[in-house]
Amino acid sequence: MSDLSINTSQHQGKTTLTVLHLSGQLDGSTEKQLIDLARQIHQDGAQYILLDLSELSILSSAGLRAIQNIFKLVTPASDLELMQKHAEPYKSPYLKLVCPNPQIFYILNITGFMQNIFIYNNMDEAANSF
Repeated sequence: MSDLSINTSQHQGKTTLTVLHLSGQLDGSTEKQLIDLARQIHQDGAQYILLDLSELSILSSAGLRAIQNIFKLVTPASDLELMQKHAEPYKSPYLKLVCPNPQIFYILNITGFMQNIFIYNNMDEAANSF
């Protein structure tokens, strides 16, 4: 069985940002844990989520599905509709990723996640981008 630890923090900048610090493996046995937490913090009022991937060791296709589900959760329906109608890539202002290791960055790149989600290599830069 895989193990995923998620710690949350708040960052106060131009807007209030919830940071989910992931550690371990994001795969089929842990995706629900992440999605459930994201759903709960979104219901509690969080509009902007930053996923800190610096301690994530494995990202499987189920983990990618979890990130996609969070993207859909925090992106307003009107933005999703515009994204589907236009050929230009839509970059989410609501969900961003930070500090993936080279292997996970490669996975995010080849699967097309970089088209719709900003990915940063530095926590301050990522947090200040919201």
